[in-house]
Amino acid sequence: MSEGMKVSVLHGVHDVRTEERPVPEPGPDEVLIKVLSVGTCGSDVHYYEHGRIGDFVVEQPLVLGHEPSGVVVKTGSAARLHEVGQRVALEPGVPCSVCEQCKAGRYNLCPRMRFFGTPPIDGAFCEYVVLREDFAHPVPDSLSDDAAGLLEPLSVGVWANRKSRVGPGSRVLITGAGPIGLVATQTARAFGASEVVVTDVNPRRLEVAKELGATGTIDVSRENLAEADFDPDVLLECSGVPAAAGQAIRKVGRAGRIVLVGMGGDEIPLPLAHVQNFEIEVTGTFRYANTWPTAIALAGAGEVDLDRLVTHRFGLDQVEEALTIAGKDDSVIKAVVLPQEGRVG
Repeated sequence: MSEGMKVSVLHGVHDVRTEERPVPEPGPDEVLIKVLSVGTCGSDVHYYEHGRIGDFVVEQPLVLGHEPSGVVVKTGSAARLHEVGQRVALEPGVPCSVCEQCKAGRYNLCPRMRFFGTPPIDGAFCEYVVLREDFAHPVPDSLSDDAAGLLEPLSVGVWANRKSRVGPGSRVLITGAGPIGLVATQTARAFGASEVVVTDVNPRRLEVAKELGATGTIDVSRENLAEADFDPDVLLECSGVPAAAGQAIRKVGRAGRIVLVGMGGDEIPLPLAHVQNFEIEVTGTFRYANTWPTAIALAGAGEVDLDRLVTHRFGLDQVEEALTIAGKDDSVIKAVVLPQEGRVG
């Protein structure tokens, strides 16, 4: 292994550069991981386009990327969970483990969370990263490197379905057929939902939703959701579009559950009378906690197809292309970056 590695660095809005940095050294309880695949996420695109998400501002050069897989190539002096050569999916947020939220099992709400690709913490658009060993999850050989990286968005889908208590017989409405909506769809079916209806404005994505288990789809650019003959007891709002959320909330039946997953506008219209009269539960989600074992089991058993989401691949010198391709091609579902490749294609 050389002492240097290539890294894709965001210096500011629309300013991504490939640079050389030293290969990091793992701490006592960490492992050094050779990164093999990293999915691109809407948050990566948002940092590239705007330089911030809410209170998280890019004030110094930042490495993006938080959906990685790789292989362990070195272990810290006290690390005991992995052998060199173990393929792993990386859970990209390491909490403090000692605060009130961590001790309650809600480590996703840890105020001292160090999350890949979130200022000022560097992410995985690079050849090597270090990670605390218990957040590097072994994956079976049946999962591709791309799929292992996409266990991260799958974990978002698992967490949303858990929060909404989806189970056998549930009737689920999912707004948005992007990557999160598509993994939420598959997870809902795997959890036993009898009906899963997905909405979007992109016919191609709706076709993929059907392919991946949706029992029905609605193109809301052509059909009025309010007139649809479907009465869900669960809404997973994955679009992040305030207007879509407001309309979908009105479809949820008595004692229903609504989980707001997509990140879009700061506010959404809330039909308060409907929520109160029907005693509807409304909650948000922030990332996930303790989801990787379930996500690995679902993907490993073929209950969720993550490879089907991958539509475009890029090398480390093409990160800017990976971050902008969705704005140019409506066939994109998930673009991945292969850090061990300079260019792909």
